[in-house]
Amino acid sequence: MGKRKPVMLVVASKVKAYVKAEGMRIGADAMAQLSVGVEKLIDGAIEAAKAERRQTIKDRDITV
Repeated sequence: MGKRKPVMLVVASKVKAYVKAEGMRIGADAMAQLSVGVEKLIDGAIEAAKAERRQTIKDRDITV
């Protein structure tokens, strides 16, 4: 959330292995976009936890 410096939030080697197991490949641009998606998921979970006045994200805070 906000104006943070972009950071890779996914383990590229794990994602590549998962995709390769399906006979596919993944490009660097797709990997970066996947990380953006994870960041949005985490941001939503943070807001849900804050709304309940918690400092701990729980499974119920993560919506897919």
